[in-house]
Amino acid sequence: MKVLLVDDDEKITAALGRGLRAEGFTVDVERNGIDGLWRAGEGCYDVIVLDIMMPGRNGFLVCADLRAAENWTPILMLTAKDGDLDEAEALDTGADDYLVKPFSFPVLVARLYALIRRSNSATPPPSGVADLRIDPLHHRVWVGEAELTVTSREFDVLHYLVHRTGQVLSKQHILDGVWSGDFDGDPNIVEVYVARLRRKLEQHDCHASIDTVRGAGYRLAARTVPGSPGPR
Repeated sequence: MKVLLVDDDEKITAALGRGLRAEGFTVDVERNGIDGLWRAGEGCYDVIVLDIMMPGRNGFLVCADLRAAENWTPILMLTAKDGDLDEAEALDTGADDYLVKPFSFPVLVARLYALIRRSNSATPPPSGVADLRIDPLHHRVWVGEAELTVTSREFDVLHYLVHRTGQVLSKQHILDGVWSGDFDGDPNIVEVYVARLRRKLEQHDCHASIDTVRGAGYRLAARTVPGSPGPR
């Protein structure tokens, strides 16, 4: 599970990062509201932990911007500010939960798991392009009526591409969105997963394809099928 932690307090982000990784989470960190907003829009996260008082853009505005962009990733507001008005504003701007510093780490973890469970239970139906469909809740993939066998990472890459159908995505863009933001391995790992997915889609004569855009990256799009009617 991937967590985005947005807080300008380096001690808190370091401590929470260590603790959450020990719990099995993948953690990305941003230390101001502007970078946090960008990262939340670019990555695929299970939950966002968002401070309120930050430079650049406060947590209320970041949360409101995400909801306005129809980003429904669960958000837990984490702040030193106390009081009913702050809690009410956090919830009014679209946050799902609220926790005041200082807090108990086990309580934070329990809240995160609860938000993720709640979000999963409300996951929208399968989506896709052409005859390719994916089910984000159960990590399942179909081409037409045939179900494909994919690994967890293959699914994450495909999900990321489907969510951005028609967009040209660089290797680094995909790395940042699917792998942890601090991934320091060979970026060509993206080529490996794209090649695997292509083979599986082609084996089932999928009407969607992952195209290479020379010098730019990859793009998932519906392909023209011989004999099929053109656009109207």
